[in-house]
Amino acid sequence: MSSSTIRTRVARRPALLLLLLGLLLPLTACGSATRTATTATTTRAPDAVEPLPVEPVPQLPATTPSADGRQVTVTSAERIIPLDGSLAELVFSLGLGPKVVARDVSTTFRQAAALPVITQAHDVSAEGVLSLRPTVVLADRSTGPAEAIAQIRAAGVPLLVLDDAKELADVGPRIDTVATALGVPDAGRQLRERTEQRIDAAKAAVPATGRHPRVAFLYLRGSASVYLLGGPASGAGSLIEAAGGEDAGTAAGLTGDFTPLTSEALVKAAPDAILVMSKGLDSVGGVDGLLALPGVAQTPAGLDRRIVSIEDGQLLSYGPRTPQVLQEITAQLHPAGAE
Repeated sequence: MSSSTIRTRVARRPALLLLLLGLLLPLTACGSATRTATTATTTRAPDAVEPLPVEPVPQLPATTPSADGRQVTVTSAERIIPLDGSLAELVFSLGLGPKVVARDVSTTFRQAAALPVITQAHDVSAEGVLSLRPTVVLADRSTGPAEAIAQIRAAGVPLLVLDDAKELADVGPRIDTVATALGVPDAGRQLRERTEQRIDAAKAAVPATGRHPRVAFLYLRGSASVYLLGGPASGAGSLIEAAGGEDAGTAAGLTGDFTPLTSEALVKAAPDAILVMSKGLDSVGGVDGLLALPGVAQTPAGLDRRIVSIEDGQLLSYGPRTPQVLQEITAQLHPAGAE
């Protein structure tokens, strides 16, 4: 599940958004932490993907089951449009980046920067997609609106829908599906093997501290006053556990994906650390702004200023860059000498 998936889900649930706006308190100072900060600082790798060394040659046509129950036949991969940042990451990692002709707003890595954007806010523009004459379009279940998807298909463009990726176990099958649909299954096997080996190496490097710090995943969009606490279906739990932590929302008995962030919910979750997306953290004014949200400063994580921040386009991508995400979470969650 990508960050754009979360934004789209919230934007398309007006009842939840109204609930959030009614329940959440304005940003007020909640006291200052007096304990020494233990937040790790890391040198981030460039926002870029690593393609396979040789650009594969698609062998088409190929027919692939779509997550919405259709059978989609792709006859050409010469003009590809992925409608999600995590799918774009997959296509570029397979070595097919030169064939991508557009991107959505969540595709932020360096190699795609010059491509035209064909989403308006977080909704797909069917007219924008069709104007670029794609030969195949990739989407996931959160892509919409439905009218745009129907319009693209009505124009005769093969459009494959994938299930949202929510855990590490989804990475390999997701690579296989995209590679098969684009006619490069051998490249898919290479990329899956490389990615899974790197994930295993990142997990093996997690320090054996003998304890599992509770980590709360917060989705923050200060400009829209949206503050959410992740539950078992947020998509972050698998990463937290792989990095040696325990998902605080799940441990607190939350259900579903997200719940409004309240003092009561945070007290119950009692996180030792807080995981956020970097732009979300910026949107509330950094760590000091985060500590001003209801209840945050009173948690063990708030008292220690123990915040783990990962780039938006990478955290929940569940793809070839997930090993790097695991390494960054581990480095920030288990700073040398802190445990």
